[in-house]
Amino acid sequence: MMGKYIKTTLLFLLLWMGGALSYGQSNFCGIENKVLRDGEKITFKVFYNLSAIWIGAGEAEFTTTEKKHKGKDAYHIVGTGRTYKSYDWIFRVRDRYESYIDKETLMPLRFLRDVDEGGYKFTNDVRFDRSRNVAYSSGKEFKTPQCVQDVLSAVYYARNIDYSKYAVGAKIPFSLFLDDEVFFLHIRYLGKEIVKTRYGTFNAIKIAPLLIEGTIFKGGEDMMIWVSDDENKIPLRIDSPILVGSVKVDMIDYQNLRYPLSSLIKKR
Repeated sequence: MMGKYIKTTLLFLLLWMGGALSYGQSNFCGIENKVLRDGEKITFKVFYNLSAIWIGAGEAEFTTTEKKHKGKDAYHIVGTGRTYKSYDWIFRVRDRYESYIDKETLMPLRFLRDVDEGGYKFTNDVRFDRSRNVAYSSGKEFKTPQCVQDVLSAVYYARNIDYSKYAVGAKIPFSLFLDDEVFFLHIRYLGKEIVKTRYGTFNAIKIAPLLIEGTIFKGGEDMMIWVSDDENKIPLRIDSPILVGSVKVDMIDYQNLRYPLSSLIKKR
């Protein structure tokens, strides 16, 4: 079970939500970048709990680099997830996700996935034609909403949201292209509170995804996510029950954030 959670961590960790179905109009259009920066790197540790004992099971890492993509100025986002070698015998994971994001619009241009999970290997290369609102994947063309995101671009776009404009309990919808399907998703804003993590104590913004029940997660809004209450809005902690036990994901290291991590009250 620990290994199976690691393989889904990359999809849910920075995405801050699972397969939420909220058929509202997308708000993910026209936000100006105030967060992304060349050289940013954030590392997370995944813990699994069964019988009241928290066990470190793996790590996920996300980096941002400025690059050109077909002549456009872009951010190249790379997310990797891996189990520790001590847990590889349970379920070995070596996953890599990549997204090229237009610097001007923050819309994805290309999304790549290279999955190695328990012996199962899978690759996917998605190219977005923003002028025609289509995505090319698996040799096919798919119609997409105007401001559709991929799983990595959605995270960094979401970090530019001004949560002060939303009332507690508000839902923020958007659309996502994944596995050759369009999903209509939302996150719920739950206000602000202080959170203690393995890195330290923070002032945080609290949000909750609405998850579709599956092989790992229960349905509903039981997953809680805390992001830094400062201009960076980086995820600090994810806490969620799963079908057997529960998981916790903590930010354990960061480099080259665009702004000081002013939400940190006290480092552990």
